[in-house]
Amino acid sequence: MKGGLKVSQISLILIGFVCATILLLAYVKSLFLSSSLLPQNHVLQLSPDLRVKDEDALGEGSGSEQSVDSVILESEKYPTYTNSSPVIKVTEELVTHEEIGGIVPNFTENGDLKDVSDKKSGSIEQLTDVSTLVNSGNEHSENLTITPERRDCNLAKGRWDIDDSRPLYSGFGCKQWLSSMWACRLTQRTDFEYEKLRWRPKNCEMGEFTGVKFLKRMQNKTLAFIGDSLGRQQFQSLMCMVTGGKDRPDVRDVGHEYGLVQSRGSKRPDGWAYRFPETNTTILYYWSASLCDLTPINPSDPATDYAMHLDRPPAFLSHFLPRLDVIVLNTGHHWNRGKLKANRWVMYVDGVPNTNKKTATIGGAKNFTIHSIVNWVNSQLPKYPHVKAFYRSISPRHFFNGDWNTGGTCDNTTPLSEGKEVLQDESSDYDAARAVRGTSVKLLDITALSQLRDEGHISRYSIKATPGVQDCLHWCLPGVPDTWNEILFAQL
Repeated sequence: MKGGLKVSQISLILIGFVCATILLLAYVKSLFLSSSLLPQNHVLQLSPDLRVKDEDALGEGSGSEQSVDSVILESEKYPTYTNSSPVIKVTEELVTHEEIGGIVPNFTENGDLKDVSDKKSGSIEQLTDVSTLVNSGNEHSENLTITPERRDCNLAKGRWDIDDSRPLYSGFGCKQWLSSMWACRLTQRTDFEYEKLRWRPKNCEMGEFTGVKFLKRMQNKTLAFIGDSLGRQQFQSLMCMVTGGKDRPDVRDVGHEYGLVQSRGSKRPDGWAYRFPETNTTILYYWSASLCDLTPINPSDPATDYAMHLDRPPAFLSHFLPRLDVIVLNTGHHWNRGKLKANRWVMYVDGVPNTNKKTATIGGAKNFTIHSIVNWVNSQLPKYPHVKAFYRSISPRHFFNGDWNTGGTCDNTTPLSEGKEVLQDESSDYDAARAVRGTSVKLLDITALSQLRDEGHISRYSIKATPGVQDCLHWCLPGVPDTWNEILFAQL
């Protein structure tokens, strides 16, 4: 046709059209394949540097019902799929420490800690794990740095560092809460380097403890220490930490609400309870050296022996558990023949004198009791889901060349002469670790980190110094028990 397209031109157009169609189909197919392969190959990865940032500190005396401590979990960098893929940034708010670090230790039958670190670093499942940490609770963690490999954040593994901002309260103050026998600033001691040490976990950094943060986190709640005199030290330490060692005439003594009143003829009550009115927070201590129930065998006889029920919790704990929100249990140093004889304690199991030879040994009885009480608490937690329960591992003694009554000493005043790091993952208190394994009771593991602090004991510097007698069991305050409370605060 005149003026029309030639056959050769039409052929070129058709060929061009076909080629364009093939290229378009290939491009669409490549997009489809890349999108479908992403979840299979788990290409999306979380940055190994996840940081939780602190919000402004609360104002003193704030009466707000809802905590304004909030944190931001922020991943700064992610690997890209291709050189041209965009960088993806995820920001989440309100990440609670319980969900980051509240993993119950998982031990083997030999008592060793299983590796609970997440080996799937860089997986889509890992992104899901972080997303599930987000909630709208009132309890948040501050200044906590974690890694994908160790999201459980082992607070008992780390090192002691010098920190000139310590201590958290004055050793000359806190007279309202601190027993003078444990206030080493009031004794003849002249070295106080031990007050400057701060515990730094290896896999995360604990946020700075303040009384304001603690009271807001524990608003309308009750924390109870139940145990021996080391539990009492932890209780007094926390009272000093929360108040900054300042007198607080507004804090109410509510011991009568828990039966903690001094009876006629006794040197002291069985414990103390105090309430902070601005947040309705109660902190109490109940003395139970054996952590088991004690009942008089013959109530009508003033000189009666006492049944030491190895399989029963203290009556105080079983009665008041519904009213408590956090419990910290401990026992250990009263488990010796001398103490049992002096206290006239007779081992009972199932309501009758114990006849099991294995349980009759001091070590067997102690372990049986710890397991029994932890299991009882664990059985109660479903009934009272608001309760968080901790068993505190044993506080180490540092008697050298004898015991407390045979010339044992702890004269070292050089901090960290035995070392400054804890490198092990498992607890040094194997009995405590085994007891909490498989339960919802958490281990407050303070044994190994305290083992490095032999210079922190009362030593020979007691107010009523007795020649040849040193206290290498209890600690100077301020001192090591303050760290126990910082770790407890991080786990709440």
